[in-house]
Amino acid sequence: MSDAVSAGSQRAALIYNPIKVDFSALSEELLQQSAEADWGTPLFLETTVDDLGQKVTAEALGMGASHILVAGGDGTVRAVMEALADSGVPLTIVPSGTGNLLARNLHLPLGRPQEAIAAAFSGTPTPVDVGFADVDRAGGHTERHGFVVMAGIGLDAAMIQNTSAKMKKRVGWIAYVSGAARSLKDAKPFRATYQLAGHREHSGKVHSILFANCGQLPGGIALLPDASITDGLLDVAVFKPTGMFGWLFVWRTVWWDHSVLRRFRAGRTLAKRRAGNSTHVHFLQGRWLEAVATEPQPIELDGDEFGEAVRLRCYVEPGAVTVMIPANQKNASEPRL
Repeated sequence: MSDAVSAGSQRAALIYNPIKVDFSALSEELLQQSAEADWGTPLFLETTVDDLGQKVTAEALGMGASHILVAGGDGTVRAVMEALADSGVPLTIVPSGTGNLLARNLHLPLGRPQEAIAAAFSGTPTPVDVGFADVDRAGGHTERHGFVVMAGIGLDAAMIQNTSAKMKKRVGWIAYVSGAARSLKDAKPFRATYQLAGHREHSGKVHSILFANCGQLPGGIALLPDASITDGLLDVAVFKPTGMFGWLFVWRTVWWDHSVLRRFRAGRTLAKRRAGNSTHVHFLQGRWLEAVATEPQPIELDGDEFGEAVRLRCYVEPGAVTVMIPANQKNASEPRL
């Protein structure tokens, strides 16, 4: 048993999306492991369309839960971690969606719920950063939302809007390829002003700005290979290709340079040199970054569309949530290549 928990005084709560999980199997497994660890009878709370996880997480904490488990898609994980930020209550993630972006970046077991649940009782406590986005709408209203993997404004959000929910359910993350094809066909740059913490302001036409807390995508794509969920920093990519050849250079950077070349020592040197000289994609790193668009643009958080905004200011809270990592897993602070 981990030093982070003590027998007889602990009680877990499972926050789950009933559409994404086999509740019967998960509840039976958690009941069994809780009894074996001499924990109290666990709580079970499901999310709804109106509450993706924030309210039921607060409810679980109010009922005395000393440990939270979350089972659902990326949106459910995002909502629960937003509610848990700075609470001091540890979290165990049971990957259950199609993308499982955070789980992939943390090297968590996919498709093995028994092993994932066991991390609550015998895993390694790992503080991870949580991102927050202050969103200004065109009407002057400001909102704050959490994210754990990436936030974006522009083309990446349009791509998500153009992805069929039915296709995503049927083929998983591959459905985004179709959404990307439809979005690229009509892609137009927008004028934006952006500034990284401690740096001068930039202005120009861009297609998309991505704010990453961690940088691994499905299919072995390392969008931002230096991004780490434990470094207290955001990694930012500003995409500003010109014409079809510009998009080809972007693809070469993201797929070949980041996802293939950087696996090798000599390749990493070449990839970093080319990234530094690129005029089609600009990489930044800092504590926060603010982007202001001259016209409302679509935004997304962790793969979910969030309408349109004219301003997006993103930052991270270092070590805001402690995630229980299975003892045999790779160090979660290492970028996954």
